[in-house]
Amino acid sequence: MPAMRLSWDIFCSVIDNFGDIGVCWRLARQLADERAEPVRLWVDDLAAFAQLERRLDATRDEQDLDGVYIQRWQAPFPAVQPQAVVIEAFACNPPADFLAAMAAQRPPPVWINLEYLSAEAWVEGCHALGSRHPRLPLTHHFFFPGFTAKTGGLLREADLLAARDVFQTHQGAQQQWLSALGLDAQEQTLPRVSLFCYDNPVLAELLAHWSRAQPLCLLVADGKPRRAVAEWLGEDFPPGSHVQRGQLRLIALPFLPQSDYDRLLWSCQLNFVRGEDSFVRAQWAARPMVWHIYPQEEDAHLIKLDAFLARYTEGLSTADEALVQGFWQAWNRGDGEACVRGWPALWQAQARLAEHARRWSDELAQAPDLMQALAAFASEKRQAAG
Repeated sequence: MPAMRLSWDIFCSVIDNFGDIGVCWRLARQLADERAEPVRLWVDDLAAFAQLERRLDATRDEQDLDGVYIQRWQAPFPAVQPQAVVIEAFACNPPADFLAAMAAQRPPPVWINLEYLSAEAWVEGCHALGSRHPRLPLTHHFFFPGFTAKTGGLLREADLLAARDVFQTHQGAQQQWLSALGLDAQEQTLPRVSLFCYDNPVLAELLAHWSRAQPLCLLVADGKPRRAVAEWLGEDFPPGSHVQRGQLRLIALPFLPQSDYDRLLWSCQLNFVRGEDSFVRAQWAARPMVWHIYPQEEDAHLIKLDAFLARYTEGLSTADEALVQGFWQAWNRGDGEACVRGWPALWQAQARLAEHARRWSDELAQAPDLMQALAAFASEKRQAAG
């Protein structure tokens, strides 16, 4: 059944990092660009959003960017007509007045809770299930991104992989972009690793090891990674800094817009990423990566880590599977000794791991992307409702 023309409300509550708004902003722009449909993005923290999107004016309650109508989510909530599809990102609970307005529409909007990404097996059984609201005539649908045909897929713009391939095979484009980022000709000859992580006690031990190992250029993301490197250095490390410690060249990056962050991932031999948004983009980059999963109480995140590793390492040799699993586990469990011990072999395996990362990306790309899956699901529900 072809997807019908729709309109969209997306609600985003910015928690303590940029993953929530990063996912919502990508989704909103893709809907507006590729489907040319009305999209209204409600965000409760425009100041945080403005760090991610420099064109945003955090002092304005309403504005348009890239075909998306952005509105501050605040109380009292304005009396507005809900769109045909309402997405609450990560169970952020739309306002009661808005839910009442949804219930008054005929047919009511398709109401979707866009869940967090997980590779756990139970996700397939819960994907697209509905739940009736306890008081209102509304059904709440749970939509899970994922890595299999029985989930909703991953965010991927239509031209993303073609743009990646052009960039990665065009040496001049890479040099031009790295120069604009502030790397000189000598720095561009060094092997490159990008660092985007949460606070991690292991990092200091790895930095010390890298300073004694082979030449390496570490491109450090702004925020927590940059502050952690500054603490290790024992000196200020503001954006734009270039510091040498032994064999290690450290470069403090400014906060990058999403399109430039993609190019950073495409430009490096290995990427340390965190959370959900950068984790997905690293997979589309088709480069070796190390994931710092968002820590949860009672180590629930480690179960999710194991579930993804089990899928991701399929097809690797026994030795390389052990390398990847061992280093990722050590990085996420705070085992600095194991990280330092495992790094040389992990780095030496990068050519094989790069081939594996490309295969993994190609396999994921065979499935519809998350935006397409959401549109198809919402269209089906709207048509069934008449």
